[in-house]
Amino acid sequence: MDLFLQPEDMSSPPSTPPYRPLQRQRSSYIVDSGGNNDSILDKVRLDYMSKVKSTFQHLTFQQRHLFLTEILGCCDNQLLQYIYTFITPKLKIDFLKELPIELSLYVLSFIDDPRTLARASHVSSHWNSLLKDEGAWKALCLKHHYRQNINANRYYHRHTISYRDFFRREYNIDTAWNQGGKITMCDNQIGDGLATSLQMDDTFIVIGCDNNHIEVFDSKSGKYIRSLLGHEGGVWAIQFIKKENNHHILVTGGCDRVARVWNLTTGELLFVLRGHVSTIRCLKVRDNKIAVTGSRDTTLRIWDIETGELKHVCSGHQSSVRCLDISGNKFASGSYDTTARLWDIDTGECLHEFIGHHSQIYAIAYNGNKVVTGSLDSNIRIWCPQTGDCLATLQGHTSLVGHLQLSNNLLVSGGSDGCLRVWDMETYECKHRISAHDNSVTCIQCDDKRIVSGGSDGKVKLWNIETGTLIRSFTAAARTVWKIQLNDTKAVVILQRDQQVLENTHTASHHTVIELHDFDNIDSF
Repeated sequence: MDLFLQPEDMSSPPSTPPYRPLQRQRSSYIVDSGGNNDSILDKVRLDYMSKVKSTFQHLTFQQRHLFLTEILGCCDNQLLQYIYTFITPKLKIDFLKELPIELSLYVLSFIDDPRTLARASHVSSHWNSLLKDEGAWKALCLKHHYRQNINANRYYHRHTISYRDFFRREYNIDTAWNQGGKITMCDNQIGDGLATSLQMDDTFIVIGCDNNHIEVFDSKSGKYIRSLLGHEGGVWAIQFIKKENNHHILVTGGCDRVARVWNLTTGELLFVLRGHVSTIRCLKVRDNKIAVTGSRDTTLRIWDIETGELKHVCSGHQSSVRCLDISGNKFASGSYDTTARLWDIDTGECLHEFIGHHSQIYAIAYNGNKVVTGSLDSNIRIWCPQTGDCLATLQGHTSLVGHLQLSNNLLVSGGSDGCLRVWDMETYECKHRISAHDNSVTCIQCDDKRIVSGGSDGKVKLWNIETGTLIRSFTAAARTVWKIQLNDTKAVVILQRDQQVLENTHTASHHTVIELHDFDNIDSF
């Protein structure tokens, strides 16, 4: 807000205030000298000053500006110092203090830059008290789209925090995402093995490997906790779920054709789920009671993981089941037989068969409202789970669409053509076409603000999901990128890097690197 107007800002003279005579006591100017000429002269000068003041009040702004310039030009340093001491207090008027508090808060609501607000709180004690008002910071939370978790996240460590503190934390987390957070390297024994699967929450990082191991790390410190051993082949699918009291149940499946149920908190093996006759390629856990596994033997199986019992065998696919996704009491599966299917978890019944792709289905996403499939035929299809109809065919990728993720009303797809695409799920239009990687996209993760993508070119990149623009390179380039997982405050990236060239050879050894990126411990303002 401009407190002072320049001459060019005035197109017409201001309204003229009524003339008021000088209010000072004339005795302070007139020296009683018995009616001599000096006292008469003082009276004449005083009257002249009144006329000058009256004339000044009738001048336009530009004329006043010129008049003051001429007068000040006649003053020596002593007079200028007096003028300075006289006007300085008048220039320090706190305009917000002169306004009703509701109007002051309304004025401050137009400032949407948190750094400016933080600096404004140091202007004066009055400004500081104004900026402690919860309403102003709540409005700022909504303006920056911190609304989704605002009620849940107002409680940290069982203490209620203010909207100001909540906003400060969320803003600092966003800033750290965009600029870079703290990176912890997780020591591991994977060596040159392939990390096939990854999941993270606030307690654990769990990695499935093709060397039969399941590696468990602390997601706060990145420290190694334990290896879960028992599979007799590569582990290709994992998922864990948190129960009450922070206990976790983990389900894993792989090349040995069995699924295993673990107490992730203690490392204890609870059940071995037998029945598949080929590799378990995908699995999902609905809650701490139900898990679904999909296999190269063309079947899916529904398990009670509290008892280890098989509930249903889902038959119908004619080739390997490559992917599945759960929502509520239904799940969708995609197969190399070019079809997708929707199943009822409670009965094991196939509700719909989705036919339309011309080649194998590699990726599927299901949110209860729509089923989305990605295929080797380079197309993405949107299906209605109520009727089984194809709602749209999304074209644009030029090769295999192997990665799909739904986020609110957006779909993010990644293909072997190295491209990412962001689609509007209401209009089915492509909002952003992103040439992300020099080779295949190997993994994607997104939320309502950002996309993190990894490629076989060894690069990991962070993108703005709303604009489709690159925010930054997420980490140093590697040989290839295996997996990415993220939540609000952390990200885990698994890459393969080249070690130093071995002595007397022309070959380099490779090792798997696990990076934990933490964005919740950097203070930006």
